[in-house]
Amino acid sequence: MNGELRSAYDGTSIGTYRAAAAAGERRGGVVVVQEIFGVSAHVRERCDTYAAAGYDAIAPSIFDRVERGFQAPLDAAGLQKGRAAVEASPWEQVAADIQAAIDALAPPVFVTGFCYGGAVTWLAAARCRGVTAASAFYGRLINNLLDDAPRVPIILHYGERDPSIPPTAVTQVRERYPDVPVHLYPAGHGFCRQGSSDHDPGSCTLATERTLAFFASALA
Repeated sequence: MNGELRSAYDGTSIGTYRAAAAAGERRGGVVVVQEIFGVSAHVRERCDTYAAAGYDAIAPSIFDRVERGFQAPLDAAGLQKGRAAVEASPWEQVAADIQAAIDALAPPVFVTGFCYGGAVTWLAAARCRGVTAASAFYGRLINNLLDDAPRVPIILHYGERDPSIPPTAVTQVRERYPDVPVHLYPAGHGFCRQGSSDHDPGSCTLATERTLAFFASALA
């Protein structure tokens, strides 16, 4: 971690990973929302990717109330630990933490996130102020948030072979929000996470390119 934020929800200070936009024309800021495993090497790598593309990136450690510097391994025990942290983190609290991250960046500000962070990205598009556009990657819990209508443009990415997000779940989102772009990839869950058995570099690269183009189009 290399920074701090203070949440308006309860005044808690939470850690962040920050990456400054590469030298050249700054395109904006982006909040990168973690998976249930914390601000992991994967999340930091995603921040660095957006920084290289011209965005000041920040990833808030939104489970810091559960455990300072929260990290969970990529195994069954880590899944259990991460899911317990999700249960301990009400949506109102999470939205306030993301708002603090948005407020820490100079506009325009975008939001993206992965797995649990994909659902939080949807939440931010619906509840947070100062968001220009958003891009959610394989957010299984989006289906629990469909009553929260996005107020800004958002794009969604799913793996066609993701057992945790069946086609019926994707169809439910599409039917409820037919104007939201949804892209499917020949991959499983976590296809952007290096080291994962589902890591698919081609799908991740394409989804990232689509995300950057979507962010740019929101400013046109």
